[in-house]
Amino acid sequence: MTGIYSDEPRLALLTTTEAREIIELLRLLEQLDPGGRGWAAGQLAADLARRLPTP
Repeated sequence: MTGIYSDEPRLALLTTTEAREIIELLRLLEQLDPGGRGWAAGQLAADLARRLPTP
C-alpha cells in the first residue's frame, strides 16, 4: 500500500443517535410500502437494531 495514514482515532460511520433515527425511518418505510416489499426495510432495521448497544 502507498499513502500516509493518520494515527488519530477514526470516527464511527454513524453515531448511535443517527443509527436509531435510521432504524425508525426504515420501520416507517416498511409500513408505508404499498407494494409489499417493505419487509426488506424492516429486516434491515432489525439487523441494525441488533448491532446497537442497549441504552
